[in-house]
Amino acid sequence: MDKIKFVNENKEIVVMDGTNLRLKAIESGVDIYKGITKLLNCRGNGKCGNCMVDVVAGTENLSPRTPIEEQKLKQKPKSYRLACQTLVNGNVAVKTKL
Repeated sequence: MDKIKFVNENKEIVVMDGTNLRLKAIESGVDIYKGITKLLNCRGNGKCGNCMVDVVAGTENLSPRTPIEEQKLKQKPKSYRLACQTLVNGNVAVKTKL
């Protein structure tokens, strides 16, 4: 079993390998969206970029960036990911609401 630590929320959850970061955050009551994007987002299709997180530990335990992420995050640090496009395969810590 793996753990995701949501730094800003001071919350840690246990997940299985291959878990989608966005879905598990929502299931666990972690709000990854800020402001109006709570209502206006693409619901996990990688089109809006509003579920952006900063991976502060465990980058190596995530799936590689998808082509969608490469396009949406080309001006952002390599530690930034779209939660909807990210699969967890080990322990990670992320900051939400960027």
